[in-house]
Amino acid sequence: MKVAIYGRNFDKGFKEYVKKFFDILNSNKIEIVIYEKFYEFLIKNIDLVPESVSVFSKHHEIRNDVDLLFSIGGDGTILDAITVIRDSNIPIVGINTGKLGFLASIAKEEIESALNSIFLKEYSIEERTLLKLESSSGLFKEFPYSLNEIAVQKVDSAMITVHAYIDGEFLNSYWADGLLVSTPTGSTAYSLSVGGPIIIPQSGNFIISPISPHNLTVRPIVLPDTSKLQLKLEGRSLNYIASIDHRSIMIKNTEEITISKAEFKVKLLKLYNTSFYQTLRNKLMWGVDKRN
Repeated sequence: MKVAIYGRNFDKGFKEYVKKFFDILNSNKIEIVIYEKFYEFLIKNIDLVPESVSVFSKHHEIRNDVDLLFSIGGDGTILDAITVIRDSNIPIVGINTGKLGFLASIAKEEIESALNSIFLKEYSIEERTLLKLESSSGLFKEFPYSLNEIAVQKVDSAMITVHAYIDGEFLNSYWADGLLVSTPTGSTAYSLSVGGPIIIPQSGNFIISPISPHNLTVRPIVLPDTSKLQLKLEGRSLNYIASIDHRSIMIKNTEEITISKAEFKVKLLKLYNTSFYQTLRNKLMWGVDKRN
């Protein structure tokens, strides 16, 4: 087995767990390739020298013979990792060094048992839909795809108007701080914070949610993911912010944006002893009485 490892800087308190992670891989004779910047961090700050590794720095360098990619960090690290693996069909395994972690679901205390389950092939692979952004000026040319959401937002105190069309038919003019289009995966991220519903990952839907709308009767709407959404911006400002997951850029108020389902999906590894409903209960603390 050959695995790729992508990660971000982490606190020293996670050091022993990372060492255990590499010890298990090495004891099982796993071939390892590590993202170059993360490898430099491991060597410099953790004094960790894996027995035998190679490094990669660009997405095309790991496309051929890698079986899995381990993402060490939080959900944001997985979003970064997707820009590296792209449409290579390499499944992602998320090891959580952060707090919430809907995507990076393996806690540090579970690393050993999770790896043993993976070696025994006690897992399934989930496919997650991505959004694709197209625009009149060619925004995000390098990688115009999003796992969680795509947003357009104001940059100053003035609200903006977003004219939304679904498959060419006018839907609504949103007067708000912005507009958010989310996948089912992203329904537990930014979309949840603006009042959007939680959608099961394989439901085949998108969510359109206004951000702080002026008209309180405007609510999130769920659409089939076969829909094509067109957005036209209007307002007093000359510039707005467009975001794809964690990547943001400034755009002109003349920009026209089209959002649709991407032509490929991202694969996430799911252990047999986990489920989306269990994750919701644990991460959102459903049913927990904080008085105890």
